[in-house]
Amino acid sequence: MRLVSLIPSATEIVDFLGLKDYLVGRSHECDHPLDIQTRPICTQPKFNPIGTSREIHDRVDCILQTALSVYQIDTEILQNLRPTHILTQAQCEVCAVSLADVEKAVANLTQSHPQIISLQPNVLADVWADIQRVADVLGVSADEAISSLHQRIAACQMWTQDLPEDERPTVACIEWTDPLMAAGNWVPELVQLAGGRPLFGEVGKHSPWLEWDAFLQADPDVIIFMPCGFDILRTQQEAAILAHRPGWSSLKAAQTYQVYVTDGNQYFNRSGPRLVDSLEILAEILYPKRFNFGYHWSGWRLLVD
Repeated sequence: MRLVSLIPSATEIVDFLGLKDYLVGRSHECDHPLDIQTRPICTQPKFNPIGTSREIHDRVDCILQTALSVYQIDTEILQNLRPTHILTQAQCEVCAVSLADVEKAVANLTQSHPQIISLQPNVLADVWADIQRVADVLGVSADEAISSLHQRIAACQMWTQDLPEDERPTVACIEWTDPLMAAGNWVPELVQLAGGRPLFGEVGKHSPWLEWDAFLQADPDVIIFMPCGFDILRTQQEAAILAHRPGWSSLKAAQTYQVYVTDGNQYFNRSGPRLVDSLEILAEILYPKRFNFGYHWSGWRLLVD
């Protein structure tokens, strides 16, 4: 068995199932666990990823006017790796190479005929189903691994599920800062499990763009930044820029120091097993006197830390 993963969440699923040693290739964004970075890289972005949030957005938007994906596959490397399976996704054209591009690349391979496993999660149940499906295709059991995730979720939910609605803080999760975008898909579900009331994003639906005035009018109790693809230091920089916009200082969250930055790239943006880590991060942020899983500083920080 020779596996190539073209999306970080799939790489983490393979590792979670104990199959990391079978990975022979990865995407340029696959970086967890750390030792996976020795594997050959099979993808590259078609745009310069260095720049402001607005510049990156505009470059991506420009490419998507004429292409299915903002990434490209190195078919020569893929040919040499001779994979038996390729893991990819069909959920977001900005997250990884498109399924159509992968199918085209596979059709051109002459030394192997790999099976494509395409993930398309929108809610947490889809993520657990994807883990099970990968396990089934690769011939291993996922029962114990998935059970461990549910046990951790239950540990949070045991305390938060009975919280009255009026005691739950309203939470704005920000997935991009310029233009402004709220987090959707599984993130609102994570907020609910952690004992909050999600604003803007809806469970199972793609992340929505936000108008600044609508953001100010909602006046969230808690603001959590989790930009797609940014680590915690870059997120801190982007949040600080947004905090200089007119009206920011009038927000309840700003006045009560309930503004947080997270490592969205490692946690919230990846639809794999570490979404449970993301839930624990949210629980720590929203109820610090109740939960302490040890993510402070490495996974999340106060904006003013």
